[in-house]
Amino acid sequence: MHHSPLLGPVVALVAWTLLVMGWMAIARAGEFRRLGIKPTTIPNGARGQDLEGRADPRAQWKAHNYAHLVEQPTIFYAIVFALILMGFDAVINVWLAWAYVGLRVLHSILQSTVNIVRYRLVLFGLSSLCLIALTLHAAMALIHG
Repeated sequence: MHHSPLLGPVVALVAWTLLVMGWMAIARAGEFRRLGIKPTTIPNGARGQDLEGRADPRAQWKAHNYAHLVEQPTIFYAIVFALILMGFDAVINVWLAWAYVGLRVLHSILQSTVNIVRYRLVLFGLSSLCLIALTLHAAMALIHG
């Protein structure tokens, strides 16, 4: 069975998101210990956002990044699967998809460690340009296809 080369970036970004989820869980567990929070003392309906202002911001950065990885990348998954369904896995789209994933990984590492917003913004902007290009390619394929 032939697999589209566009599936590689999808699987890679899902795997990265799961790694960040684990990183977040480890950071949160340490912060729970530091704050004296036990599973039995967490109120019903509590959310991670409830830790804002109480938890060390460095621990929260991982959670913030995990949230980012389940926001905009959903659009990435949708457009990549649209391109696959159209059979438009041209080399340029594969490169754009891998660039998007690479930039999101760099964004994650930056946000989860030093969290310098002006650098994060550059990475986010560049990854967004990749996403826009993929979307334009899909739209052009539909119009001219």
